[in-house]
Amino acid sequence: MKTSWRTASLVATAASVLALTTACGQDNATAPASAAQNVGATAAAGDYGSPGAGTGTVAGAGNGYGADGSKTSASPSPAAPAGKLTVAANPDLGNVLTDGSGLTLYRFDKDTANPPKSNCAGDCATTWPPVPADDATAGAGIDKALLGEVTRADGSKQLTIGGWPAYRYAKDVNAGDVNGQGVGGKWFALAPDGKKATLSALPGLSVRKDPKLGDIVVDKKGMTVYRFMKDQAWPKSVSNCTGACLEKWPAVGPVNADDTEGVKKKGLMPFTRPDGVKQMTVNCWPIYTFSGDKAPGDTNGQGVGGTWYAVSPDGKPVGAPGK
Repeated sequence: MKTSWRTASLVATAASVLALTTACGQDNATAPASAAQNVGATAAAGDYGSPGAGTGTVAGAGNGYGADGSKTSASPSPAAPAGKLTVAANPDLGNVLTDGSGLTLYRFDKDTANPPKSNCAGDCATTWPPVPADDATAGAGIDKALLGEVTRADGSKQLTIGGWPAYRYAKDVNAGDVNGQGVGGKWFALAPDGKKATLSALPGLSVRKDPKLGDIVVDKKGMTVYRFMKDQAWPKSVSNCTGACLEKWPAVGPVNADDTEGVKKKGLMPFTRPDGVKQMTVNCWPIYTFSGDKAPGDTNGQGVGGTWYAVSPDGKPVGAPGK
């Protein structure tokens, strides 16, 4: 897997320009992104996450990587394949990179990305198994140009994201677990671009996998985005939610096409409401959030009045009758 930063940049720029100059109503395929839940507690400083230590305790003080402190270490089990990487929407961390099984991937502050180098071996690699590079592929919302590999001291190939070596955490046993987040102040969940995952890193619009609704669009805060069936998209975008309606269903403001992931690009543009306020659209359909949703992942607005529905990546109303 070879990384071409210039090519990726040029392609992204061309795509955003095309999206902003395309008329409403044209179709374009989009790729959904996966989602996950649960947030792990941050361990105390100095804890590198020994599988045998309790959360929040200082483990492995003798070797600094969270093993049991002994001089010997067992041979690690063969690492599971990475598979198709996906993007998980976490309510506290934003977009998090996961492997094909939904397990969170991490980066280590003692590593380097330029050039890529892993400084986690021995007991450290038992607690934080390196992710193999061999079969890793980029899923929706992941730039395949950011996938690379680094040769470890034992000759094995480890996956890198944006140059950063990727690891799993031994205490993560279920898809969506992020028990390794912040361990020792040096281990952090990976964002899809190789940076540390933070809520501020969530794009203006992105896609998450809802367990009941499937792929739906969310805003920068991870809040579900909705469509109003009484609105209009063609021949021009028209919102029929005004006054008290807007208090319950706030209009989503303009979002730069470059600040989106997994959402259909054509017809992704703002329009001006009659009151002069600009509102964002997906496939030219005006979009809103719901005041009744209190936390990322809430979908309390789904089906309200038979006229409000979550938005799919191509702008369709998810679960609407006949849609």
